[in-house]
Formats: sequence, C-alpha cells, structure tokens
Amino acid sequence: MNKNTKMITTEKEGLVLARLTAPMTMGILGIIIFNLVDTYFVGQLGTVELAALSFTFPVVLTISSVAHGLGVGMTAAVSRAAGEQNREKQTRLITWGMGLSFLVVVFFVLIGLLTIDPVFTLMGADAETLDVIREYMGIWYWGVIFVVIPMTGNSAIRGMGDTKTPSRVMLIAATMNTLLDPLLIFGIGPFPELGVAGAALATVFARAITFTVAWYILIYREKVISLRNSSIKIILEVWKEILHVGLPNTLSKIIVPLASGIITGMIAVNGREAVAGFGIATRLDMFAMIIIRAMVSIIPIFVGQNWGAGLKDRVVRGLKLADLFSMAYGFAVYLILLIVAKPIIKLINDDPDVIAVAVLYMRIVPLSYGLQGLMLSAVTTLNVLRKPVLSALLTLIQMFGFYIPLAWYASRIFGLSGIFTALALSYLIAGPLCSRMNKKVMFNQMKVQG
Repeated sequence: MNKNTKMITTEKEGLVLARLTAPMTMGILGIIIFNLVDTYFVGQLGTVELAALSFTFPVVLTISSVAHGLGVGMTAAVSRAAGEQNREKQTRLITWGMGLSFLVVVFFVLIGLLTIDPVFTLMGADAETLDVIREYMGIWYWGVIFVVIPMTGNSAIRGMGDTKTPSRVMLIAATMNTLLDPLLIFGIGPFPELGVAGAALATVFARAITFTVAWYILIYREKVISLRNSSIKIILEVWKEILHVGLPNTLSKIIVPLASGIITGMIAVNGREAVAGFGIATRLDMFAMIIIRAMVSIIPIFVGQNWGAGLKDRVVRGLKLADLFSMAYGFAVYLILLIVAKPIIKLINDDPDVIAVAVLYMRIVPLSYGLQGLMLSAVTTLNVLRKPVLSALLTLIQMFGFYIPLAWYASRIFGLSGIFTALALSYLIAGPLCSRMNKKVMFNQMKVQG
C-alpha cells in the first residue's frame, strides 16, 4: 500500500478530505484562471468579442465534459484498483484508457470543425458575432488533444492518490496562458495582434504544457503505461470498465452544457449585451464555487479507495462532513458576492447593460451554491458506487425536468430574472433529492455486502 492510499484509508475523514481538497483547489483555480483571463482580455476588445466568447462556452464545456466524464470513469476504476492494491490492473486501465481518449479527440476535431456555423447559428449568434466565433473555434478545435488527453491522464494520477501534481501543472499552465493572452491578443512587442484568435492560441499553447507533463508522469515517474501482455480482449475489457462509469457520467456532464446552450439561446433574444453579461457571470460562478468543486472532484478518490478497501462507514461519515461543509460554504460565499460581485464585473467590461445582467445573475444564483454542492457530491458518489445511470438520470431531471421548463415559463413573465431564479430553484429541489437517493443506494449496498 503506497503512502497516498494509506492516508486516504486510515486518517480521520475530515482531515483526509481537507488534505485532498487543498491541492485540488489550486488545480481547479488554474482551470478557472484560463476562463477568467480570456474573459478579461477579450472583454477589452469589445462587447461583440465578449459575446462571441460567451457563445463558445457551452461548446467548449461540452468537450471538456466528455473529457471529464472519461476522467471520472478512469478515477473510479483506478482508485478501486489502488484500494485493492492491484498494480497490474492499474497499468492496464491507464494505458488503454489513454488510448480511448485519443479516439475521442479524433472524433471531436473532425465533427467540431465541420459544424461551427450551424451550431452557433442555432444558438442565436448573429452574422457579426459568428465571424468572431469562427476565428476562435477554428483554432481551439485543433487543440482538443491538449484538453482531453491531460484531463484523462490527470484523472488517472488522482486515482492513484496524488492530487498535488496535476494541480501544480494546471497552475503553471494557467500562468503561461495569463502571460500569452495580452501578448497575442493585443500584439505587444514582437507578437502579432491576433484578437480573439490570440486568446485561442494562448489557451492551446498553455494546455500543451499539461499534455506533456501528464505523459511524462505516467510513462517515466509512475511507469503505468505498458503495451506488454495486451490483446483485443484486454483492451475491450478495460474500455468496458471505464465506460461503465465514464459513459453515463459523460452523458450526464454533457447535459449541463446542452442546457447552457439552450439558456444562452433564450438570453440571446435580449441582445448580445445580455449574452456577454451572462458569460461573465458564469465564469465568476465557476470561481465562487471553486472549493466545492475541488472537494467534489476528490470524492471519487476518497469513496473509491475506502469502498474498495471495505471501509464503508468511513465513506458515510466523510460524505456527511462534505455536505455540511457545502451548505456553510455556499451561504458564506453568497454574502461575500453581495459586496464584491459588481466591482469585479466592472473590471471586465464597462458596458452598463452587460454589467446589469451579470449583477442580476450574481444576486440570485449564488443562493443555491450549498444545494448545488449536495447534488454534485451525491451524483459523483453514485458513479463510484457503480450506479452511473441513476447519476445521469438525476442530472437530466435537474436540468431538463426542472431548470429548462421553469426558465422557459419564468422568462415569459419575468425576463432574465426568471431564467436565473429558475436555476436556483432547480437546485433547491434537486439537491435534497439527489442526496436522499445517494444515501439510499449506499445503505442498500452495505446491507447486501454485509
């Protein structure tokens, strides 16, 4: 048993969750910096460019969600193998899990480049905004390999109990993106002025760092990439195990950007300023939820290794602490945002219409942060407990059973405030529902397994 596995399965639950969450917070901060930095510098170009970037967000999030879904499948499988102390199985899972990621990359590059115009036109982008979107996505799609592969590789590293290394790498990449953005967007010094295309190139170059480091760690440090003793049967078995959790999780993750795309279309009726304001708010949303999302991202490690080691009571106690933390954190962040949200938004864009929409969002949606944490924790745990279909179904119900219908109806009466209130209400209903279903599954499995 390596030291990471030993810590996760023996130390106090609250201490383990805190120790795992801390480095993951830094890693997720790196991801969020990518989005916030791009939003800030593109926002200086004008409202059209900012609106274009906002339109791309659901599509970018869709592909990231696919990578994240595969990563959850990888983390769940690798963490269970770590709990069982089966090194050979870990190597098979990681080697051919990365191979599966390559196939996903090829698919998205081809489909993405061929569908830029119809997808964004369907979302409500006008001709002027669509021209800018083409500049950005025409470059970004070629960098999909640097998005998908590192996310899957880092998930494997986390599954082995190491949350620090992936987080450090993401921070380095975020720093590189921050440095390159102004140089390539505005043409500072010897660099050409590329506008939004520069933002896309900066992101691709920075992501390439995570790609290189992930492969180095897996091949040379951990030595868990091996083509020996492989056969079609073994490869298919690995893909089946990863996809058993990864595929439903991918589908559940895609639900969020699909819903976001529909909501963006509803908001686009109010003009590009509304879309730009919504884009700023959703990125601030990611930053405000950073610690909850970091905690949720390490739950597969904590649950997988302890459940795999037969320490099910530890899982129950740990998840209870996670839920209590989510509720307290959510309330505290809401109070802070009441004070700081508007000044931050003004730094990104000074258009009063854009500011008004972003501020409206930040006055309503953060009320649901704690309940959102309950839901994310529950659906993530269900994936590790091999109930991925139930996990996906609960996410589908929250988005398309509650959020979209409520948003459509409320928008007709209250406009944008109705759409944002619908999101908060959907978590108010879905958070407790998901938490109850997760507890029911856990206790049923504990009874069956004795």
